[in-house]
Amino acid sequence: MIFALYERPQGVAVGDEPTGQPRVLYDLEHDVATLGPGHVSSPALVWAIDSLVTDRYKDDAALAIEVELDPATAWLVRCDRVDFPPGGVAYRHVHPGPGIRRLLFGELTIESPEGTQTHRAGDAWFEGADFPVLATASATEDTAFVRVLLLPAEWTGKRTIRYVDPADEERPKLQRATNLLEEPLRR
Repeated sequence: MIFALYERPQGVAVGDEPTGQPRVLYDLEHDVATLGPGHVSSPALVWAIDSLVTDRYKDDAALAIEVELDPATAWLVRCDRVDFPPGGVAYRHVHPGPGIRRLLFGELTIESPEGTQTHRAGDAWFEGADFPVLATASATEDTAFVRVLLLPAEWTGKRTIRYVDPADEERPKLQRATNLLEEPLRR
């Protein structure tokens, strides 16, 4: 299936997006996420999880990636926002499902097995399930991103970050995650 993020600076009605369900609609001005039908008249982001997305829509996406979800597993879709103060660090960690992130403001450097990449406001990136990353925020400004994760349903209501080094679990955490939406994924 295709997991994609679309930028809609003029706003959007969910019916304007590629066919298929579900879709997460995020209102950038009001920091609100909804699943399914909706309309935002100001800048918005739309995450689509579709079994088939035509090349036209892939070309229109800020980021589109093929993901495989075990059909024998019940899944949920979660949209959350993660905020870092200047110099905040998310120690090397993994999540139990894939996700597409989009940086709202600030700067975030991601170190992974694939290398180091610095993201700036408006950048989008993908992290797969159990993909280890170290995230370091700007030393001089607040940083935040919004993401949609596809998670096994057993993670409903639970924190998903798992630290690679168990000692990091005890270290002070400066980042703050705010859950905006969590719903069963219907395919």
